[in-house]
Amino acid sequence: MFRVAIVGRPNVGKSTLFNRLTRTRKAIVGDEPGITRDRMYETAEWDNRAFELIDTGGMIPNEKDAIPEQILEQARVAMKEADLILFIVDVRDGITPLDEALNALVRATGKEYLLVVNKADSLRAEEGAVEFYNLGVDAYWPISAEHKDGVSELIEEIVRRVPESETPADRSQEIRVSIVGRPNVGKSSLLNRFVGEERSIVTDVPGTTRDAVDTLFTHKDRTYRLIDTAGIRRKGKTELMAEKLSVIMARKSLERTDIALLIIDAVEGATALDATIGGYAHEAGASVILVVNKWDLVERDAYTAIQMEEEFRDRLKFLEYAPMIFVSAKTGQRVAKILDLVEQAHESRQTRVPTAELNEFLGTEVQEALATGGRESKFPLKYASQVGVAPPSFVVFPRGGKKLHFSTIRFLTNQLRERYGFFATPIRIIQRIRKREEARR
Repeated sequence: MFRVAIVGRPNVGKSTLFNRLTRTRKAIVGDEPGITRDRMYETAEWDNRAFELIDTGGMIPNEKDAIPEQILEQARVAMKEADLILFIVDVRDGITPLDEALNALVRATGKEYLLVVNKADSLRAEEGAVEFYNLGVDAYWPISAEHKDGVSELIEEIVRRVPESETPADRSQEIRVSIVGRPNVGKSSLLNRFVGEERSIVTDVPGTTRDAVDTLFTHKDRTYRLIDTAGIRRKGKTELMAEKLSVIMARKSLERTDIALLIIDAVEGATALDATIGGYAHEAGASVILVVNKWDLVERDAYTAIQMEEEFRDRLKFLEYAPMIFVSAKTGQRVAKILDLVEQAHESRQTRVPTAELNEFLGTEVQEALATGGRESKFPLKYASQVGVAPPSFVVFPRGGKKLHFSTIRFLTNQLRERYGFFATPIRIIQRIRKREEARR
């Protein structure tokens, strides 16, 4: 697909433009410089043409600190991949020495680039943009990404370069997988191991990832959209605005996820925060796979995995349906098997049970199990129907106008799971009380 990279120094409005062109709020936007760090990809669609847009972090050449250095490397990779580069500058600041250095860097790629003068949201500001001719360009595009001024003209310049064959793709066959967990448990390392490249910045500094970074890749003819999220911290531990927004974005990513890989640190063990994050995934209706990472760092014998799983499941009791796998993102040990579990979970969450079969099952086998367990003398349901998949959702109509006890709901859930599998996925049971029965009470 035709690729367009957005580059520039920190805080010139790259992510705002990215969100504007993709019609999303995917990139975190704020006044703190350096919010965007990894490369972020999203498809933009205009006039039945599609192109892939790449957002990058603010570039600072010759910076020796680890994260700025890796941000620059990420931007270099984006420019190398791109067919067209959008070099963003800020009209309010004029031409800065950093702009001049980056202009030379962009020009050295040999790629076609458009100079985009952002924040030109007034006539005076737009007139002031004339000085940017001094960067040696034949034309520039004054815009206000925040207020949409000039954006349509910029889009026309981009789209006329996109081949007619680049039409919007069908995303319905993608499996969307979010990688979630506490900071520094190896989420980005796992993503990089999946795709075989340094797609996400990996350092020993907790909180390196801030945006939810999407990555498409294919495995065994199946397309996966991997979403690397920011590490979710405890409340009160997020001080910077960017970190607070990162947690929000990580939780929002779960709302568009099919399967959540909850990464747990094998060395530190399962924590209360792991349970909280697992709760976010459960509430969002995502299938959950428990991925215990850093297995290579654990001293173990034949019983270590069994003992550790028992300990972790005691902490994560509400995720009893989630399979657990022990891996090492660093060495690649068992990482490929995660995708087998993802595939199984994706198929299972699409399972639909015909209404007649469901009621026959509940009225015979489940009733018998209830009676055997001494829970109910009479089957507590009048009728049940599956009303949705992904996650599987059922509406039940209890007898007598009285809602079922929690323990009965749990029993029904376990029976459905035992009969139909629903591997790795939560099951939703919605109770409906008929109004006539409520009125009789």
